[in-house]
Formats: sequence, structure tokens, C-alpha cells
Amino acid sequence: MPVSAIIGAQFGDEAKGKVTDYLCARADISVRYQGGPNAGHSVQPGEQMVVLHQLSAGILRSGCVAVSGPGMVISPPSLLDELEGLRRQGELRGELRVSERAHVVLPLHRAQDGWEEKVRGVHATGTTLRGIGPAYMDRVGRWGIRMADLSRPEIIKQKLELLYAAKKHLRDEVPDLPSIDTLTEELRQQGLALKPYLANTEPYLWGAARSGKRIILEGAQSALLDVDFGTYPFVTSSHPTAAGALVGSGLPPQELDDVVGVAKAYSTRVGSGPFPTELEGAAADRLREMGGERGATTGRPRRCGWMDLVLLRYAARLNGFTSLAITKVDVLGGEPEVPVCVGYELPNGERSDEYPPVLAEDLEAVSPVWRTFPGWGEFTPKLRARLAEQGWRALPTELKRYLAFIGGETGAPVTVVSYGPRRDETVEVPPNAFETAAGISEWHPN
Repeated sequence: MPVSAIIGAQFGDEAKGKVTDYLCARADISVRYQGGPNAGHSVQPGEQMVVLHQLSAGILRSGCVAVSGPGMVISPPSLLDELEGLRRQGELRGELRVSERAHVVLPLHRAQDGWEEKVRGVHATGTTLRGIGPAYMDRVGRWGIRMADLSRPEIIKQKLELLYAAKKHLRDEVPDLPSIDTLTEELRQQGLALKPYLANTEPYLWGAARSGKRIILEGAQSALLDVDFGTYPFVTSSHPTAAGALVGSGLPPQELDDVVGVAKAYSTRVGSGPFPTELEGAAADRLREMGGERGATTGRPRRCGWMDLVLLRYAARLNGFTSLAITKVDVLGGEPEVPVCVGYELPNGERSDEYPPVLAEDLEAVSPVWRTFPGWGEFTPKLRARLAEQGWRALPTELKRYLAFIGGETGAPVTVVSYGPRRDETVEVPPNAFETAAGISEWHPN
């Protein structure tokens, strides 16, 4: 801080929401800078779990301003429902500002999303079917409706007429779409309900940065799902990277001070796409059960596998991670051994350690090169009590060795370790802690 970007370092679902919420205790402002209602960030501020979709984690903190930024695509009715749900739970604590430049997800976009996945058939990308990709397509194609338009029904109607004409083929496929007049009125009403939150968020953030306010930029998906740098075409439709954090918030590059990469102690992926370290059978089921690995938005079971350091190194260099937050270390507690992928063997017999293949088909064909670490014990109530009292010092020595290795391989030191969903199930790593931890236990190559 004062301006930090929180970046998912894997395929998503790394507990970015939990890490952002934890760091928001010291923040004045948090900004969601891309994505839309396809994201689900699970946060447990107390006894109950809260799932955020279009709101940044700062909304759960008194004294923090949560910004839904210009890089987002927003479903107005879903946003209103999300706000009402937080009110009912008693968790709507922060202030909300929604960028007038953010684009609107329409019923037409959701219909198009489903239709496109059907057209792709066996090559479907596994989207959440929330209309995110089509909304971003219309933004780039200059067909989009923005939040600022919602107070101008004449502009809404004009843009809907153009959009419906451009997508006549889709209207034939989905005949029950709302009429232009009906949708115009619905959007006008939603705009009235959201008017108290709409703002020019860029000047607000510029002023806050100049005055030294502590700002967190929160991504929705993760670096390996970036539309340019991820496992294309099995990616999202925006830029959940450090560069995307600037474009999606409106802050200039020189304002960014820290980039925190968030990674699980293992790996998961939802939907289709290459996953070199994926497990199958009982081993995958065990991780899925222990980690509660189901999508927060769709409920789909996540594919599970071991840590992939080739992809993590790539994400670290792509985003310029200054530190790492490693989550769900408790899920691996009790494993006799913890394998880590340290390189790829390519089909031609060559080895690649630093840069993954560009084509998804080629990444699918690699064979992981493993390095195996001794496991650590289960996170028993006794250990959790010691962690609450002693912090970093109470972590198992084998786990410290594992974390030291990850930091050394990526060039980004581990500074935060999460061992459960609650806010207080988090420890911070003191500076230079791994200088003494590095020799704690030997690794054992297969």
C-alpha cells in the first residue's frame, strides 16, 4: 500500500476475496476493476459466509469505500439483489460507488452466451452463462450500453434498437427476449434505484491516490484466464492482471505500489481448458472434499490438482508480483507427500521450466516434472489455537519449507498465509522469515 493490486495467480478460485477482505482492514478504498456477475468471492467476516459477485470486498468494512470500476460489466438487477442480500445479512457496512463508465449486461447477452456455447458443442469453453463475454464483445464493438445511459431512456432505446437489429439472428433463436420498450423501462427503473451509487470514479480515485489514501485493486478472475495471456480460448473476456487493474480502474501506472499474487497451496480449475497437474479419482475427490471445491457462482465441482510452478512463475513475471499470499494450506494437512510441478516435459522430449506453451492444445500435451516435499500435519483445533496466539511461528516446519521454496522459485516472497475461510484464520509472515526456514527440511525428488 498505498495502492496494491490483488491478482489471482492460477485459474481462479484462489480465495482472492478472503485475502482482499483481510487486507481491506487497512484500506480506505477497494476497487473491483473487471468482470461481472460471473465472479463469486466467498468471504466469512463472522459466523456466516458472504458471496460477493459485483461488489468489492471493501463493502464489508465500515469506513471503506467499495468501487465497482469502469472495467466491469454490470447486471443492474443482480447488483440490486446483491445489495439487498447484504442488507438482510447485516453485512452492508462500507460505502458503494459504481462507475458510470461500466457497461451493462443485458438479457440479450445472457441469451447469446448460452447460444454460443451450444454452437461450440464439444469445444465449449465452460462459461458461467451470465452474459459476460457477449457484454464485453459489445463494449469493444461499440454497441454497448453504459451505466451512465440508464438515466436517459431516449439513449437506451436508441442503443437497444441498434443492438437488436445487429443481432436479429439471435432474436430468431431466442424469441422470448423482452421487447425494446419493455427493456428500456426496466433499465430506466434500475437506473433510478442505482442512481445514489453512480459516480465518476476516476477523478475520485485520482484524488484519493494523490492524498495518500490506501487503495486495493481487486480482480475477479485470475491471470491464467486473461483474454490475451491466459489459456486461450478457455479464458475470461477481460484482463484480470496487474495491467488490467490500471485500465479497469482508471489509475495511472505510476500509482501502483504493490502487486500481491494469490495462489492456493494446490491448484483448481472450473470449466474446460488445459490443466497439466490435474488429478483424477480418489486423490482429486479428497482435495475437492477437504477444500470445499465448488464454484461460488455456479456450484460446479472444481477440477483439482497439485501446484504448478511453471504457470506460477509465468504469472509472477507477467504481473510483477511483489509478494504472494498462499491460501488453503490446511487442505493439504495430513498428506504424506506434497508433489509440486517444477517443469514440463514436452512431447518432443525437451523440457520447459519458465514459459508455458502458447496454444492450449500444446499445454494439454505436456507431462509435469515433479518434485516431492514431505507433508505436514493436520490443522487440528490445538494447532489453530497456537496459530491464533503465536502467528507465523506456529506453522508446521514442513509447510514453512514448502512456502520458502515457492517464494524462491517465483521471486516473490510469501507474506500472507491463509489456513481457513475466516478472517482470523490468517497469518502474516515477518520480513526475512524464510532465511531461517529454508533449511528446515529436505525435499525429496521422485
